[in-house]
Amino acid sequence: MTTQHPPNPAAPPSPQGPATPAHSGEQPPATSTARTPRQLWTRTRGLLIAAVILAIAAVTIALVRSGAAHGRLDPRSADPGGSRAVAQLLADRGVTTRVVTTTAGARDAAGPDTTLLIASPDLLTDRQQAQLHAATTDSGGRTVLIAPGAPSLGTLAPDVTADPAPSLDALAQPGCSLPAARRAGDAETGGRRYATYPTDADTCYRSESLPTLLRLPEAKGGNTVLIGAPDILLNDRLDQQGNASLALQLLGSRPHLVWYLPSLSDDAAATGTDRRSFFDLLPSGWLWGTLQLFVAAVLAAFWRGRRLGRLVPERLPVAIRASEAVEGRARLYRKAGARDHAASALRTATRTRLAPLIGVPPSQAHTPETLLPALTAALRTPGQDPRPLLFGPPPANDAALIALADQLDALEREVRHS
Repeated sequence: MTTQHPPNPAAPPSPQGPATPAHSGEQPPATSTARTPRQLWTRTRGLLIAAVILAIAAVTIALVRSGAAHGRLDPRSADPGGSRAVAQLLADRGVTTRVVTTTAGARDAAGPDTTLLIASPDLLTDRQQAQLHAATTDSGGRTVLIAPGAPSLGTLAPDVTADPAPSLDALAQPGCSLPAARRAGDAETGGRRYATYPTDADTCYRSESLPTLLRLPEAKGGNTVLIGAPDILLNDRLDQQGNASLALQLLGSRPHLVWYLPSLSDDAAATGTDRRSFFDLLPSGWLWGTLQLFVAAVLAAFWRGRRLGRLVPERLPVAIRASEAVEGRARLYRKAGARDHAASALRTATRTRLAPLIGVPPSQAHTPETLLPALTAALRTPGQDPRPLLFGPPPANDAALIALADQLDALEREVRHS
């Protein structure tokens, strides 16, 4: 009579998996590792929704920001940040306004009857700044620089340096003898402040004793005007205080106004020996910022990988049948082709069950010198060597693994019956 034993959860079953149904027309059930389209959608829909939201947010922000910056300081733009209003007021007074987008066009337009306005002098390269300075120094006209800083002052206004701290005052009184400023009165200059300048310069609209508007006289009746902020030229600020009066007087002193808006299509910016590389366009502190991000990533990895004390076992929220756990483990072994791990698990479980049957302590169950002599004495077949079966090499294929499982089962039955 054969004794039936309950399934042992420690030993995985044969990697053949569940038996194939008897009816040839039936399809075998899907394995536990296979995922249905519904499961895939459930797992990935959160990431997909998050990606769509991020994409929509990025496009929205780009559109909003591009719309806000469109036409800034452009005399053809009617946007709040444009300057079409001041251009029309100048036209009513007989001043013609012409927009140029290249350094060559701005350089050729310089003359005694022309006011050259440079909207973004800090965006120009050293080569462009040198060309403009050479063209305007002895031209006898007026050059207006909008919010020039350290990148452009060294070439376009060599005797002037900017204060690193910007002005927080949006409205100031003239405080100078420049006729245009005295007639305009209060104006929203603010922005950059200038720390050093020539002694013969007109210094107006001071913020904490530093001027935000300078007029530098030059030879042949020309001059250069530095304005610390573009507010007095913007459409939405032109009607505030004396902004319109100051803008018209500064830009309308000559019959022609050339409005230079630097652009990516500028030939001078695309040619020359001082063409900027990718690293020149990055902020000066990018290397230090990258190092900080690297240190933060290392600390975050250490924080996530730390272990506080020993592992604490937790009870499963649901009870899992031993047969299901063993079957799932066997399927994983089969999918990975891990016959060595499966054979080791089968042999370990068999040795663990045989040890108490032949009087070997559990601690010695996996020691060949202790287990094999006791097992040989308990077998009814003399001369049988169980070493290759219990401690042999891993099987070479699935058929050998199945044969090993059968032989281990037969050995355990023989020992139990004896």
